[in-house]
Amino acid sequence: MYRLLLCWRYLRTRYIALASIVSVMLGVATMIVVNAVMSGFANEMQSRIHGILSDVVLESVNFDGFPDAAWHMDRIRQAAGDSIQGMTPTVVVPAMLYFRVGDNKITRQVELIGIDEKTQADVSDFARYLQHPQNRLPGGLSFELRQAGYDVIDHQPNSGAKPRKEMALAGWKHRIRMAELEEFRMKLFKPSGGLKSTLPGGAAQQAGAEAVKDPFAAVPPAAVLPQSETFDAKKQQHSGLIMGIALASFRTPDGTDNFRVLPGDDVKLTVPRAGLGAGALTGPAVIEDDFTIVDFYESKMSEYDSCFVFVPIHQLQRLRGTIDPTNGVGLVNSIQIKLKPGADGAAVRDKLRAAFQPGLYAVSTWRDKQGALLQAVNMETAILNVLLFMIIAVAGFGILAIFLMIVVEKTKDIGVLKSLGASGTGIMGIFLGYGLSLGVAGSGVGMVMGLLFVRYINQVADILSWVTGQRVFDPSIYYFYRIPTVVYPKTIAWIVLGALAIAVLASILPAIRAARLHPVEALRYE
Repeated sequence: MYRLLLCWRYLRTRYIALASIVSVMLGVATMIVVNAVMSGFANEMQSRIHGILSDVVLESVNFDGFPDAAWHMDRIRQAAGDSIQGMTPTVVVPAMLYFRVGDNKITRQVELIGIDEKTQADVSDFARYLQHPQNRLPGGLSFELRQAGYDVIDHQPNSGAKPRKEMALAGWKHRIRMAELEEFRMKLFKPSGGLKSTLPGGAAQQAGAEAVKDPFAAVPPAAVLPQSETFDAKKQQHSGLIMGIALASFRTPDGTDNFRVLPGDDVKLTVPRAGLGAGALTGPAVIEDDFTIVDFYESKMSEYDSCFVFVPIHQLQRLRGTIDPTNGVGLVNSIQIKLKPGADGAAVRDKLRAAFQPGLYAVSTWRDKQGALLQAVNMETAILNVLLFMIIAVAGFGILAIFLMIVVEKTKDIGVLKSLGASGTGIMGIFLGYGLSLGVAGSGVGMVMGLLFVRYINQVADILSWVTGQRVFDPSIYYFYRIPTVVYPKTIAWIVLGALAIAVLASILPAIRAARLHPVEALRYE
């Protein structure tokens, strides 16, 4: 009983111990906050990467790809049919994207991806990242321009995004308005030779909306006219194109998106040409064609949103000349594979590697393709944990120094206790209990502070932005509107137990020294 009373007395009266408590508290709180934020970013990143990439990918090592995707998919079913939920062929090639903003020509290097709109949504979350609600419905993905109804508010949860007022103009109404403005310009100036966007950051869209008082209540459905007929931009569209939203817009530091082009505008794509059969080309060549933007793709991964452009796979095959004229079968670069829930991706990968010739095909899971990035994030988290744990270690050395001072200061009291019959184990228990009390107090308060900080981290970031006048979490850089956090109870438990262990370990040496004091030596000079 006397041990608990002395521990409580020392904890209440030895104010120098507050320094150790504060050190442990700050260390625990900091580790909780850092782990929650890092886990949040890692979780968001993995979720979005997995939403973009299918579970397993069969790729061709040849740039032009391999023929007869149907035969390859049958072979995949034979090798791992019990684990396969869905498949879709894709074509991926580098390309150059061109569009006009006023009188300026914008050029971007992009990764052009040909997809099958009927099966693409079966293997990834591609449709979830589109901006028109109908395109997000099961089986609703289309490369036809919609009448209207594009998202004015970001539909993805917990985004905190500002309204995108310009998107209210997107669709056929915007296309017709732009065609009307182009016709008006052609009457005043030299004909420009095609439909151009006159959108300097969205200002011209507003002007067009005011100039044309919405006389287009009924708009004919989209159609692609044969090349021999006259193209009417107010009634027809080119082949549809889905563009990464970062290619079409830029984000200001306050989180506002400003659009250079909208669904309904036309762009040009230049792609490398290939060829099959007797008429195959013998040297490199490029070909360009017009496309109409029908939707935007926003995965909130800047690397993808600023690079990816999607078109119908058959249109890309036709454009590149990769359709065999003898049988009408086109080349594809890869087959995206969706696995059934619970299926082992690594096992399916190994089966497919055994079924397809390694020199011609490459098989990988989505983790294999992003292994370097995922490993880098895990390594960064581990290093940060080691560095931050040193804060608690410093607190441990503080506890050690304080306890050694207490042992020297309380030599007389220790001698009196021993002369009254207290055992060495009892004396040791006093200091070990004192160390444990400091650890419990510090880690407990630190845990509560850390969890509260994580809960209100975005509000804290807003306050700091208001105080400093600068964005603490700039959405134009991170492409997240809010700081993502994930709290894992197991991680919290390890942090708290680690802090307690350091506090107890730091008190062992002073406790042993106090236990070894002889009562005669302790009271010699009293």
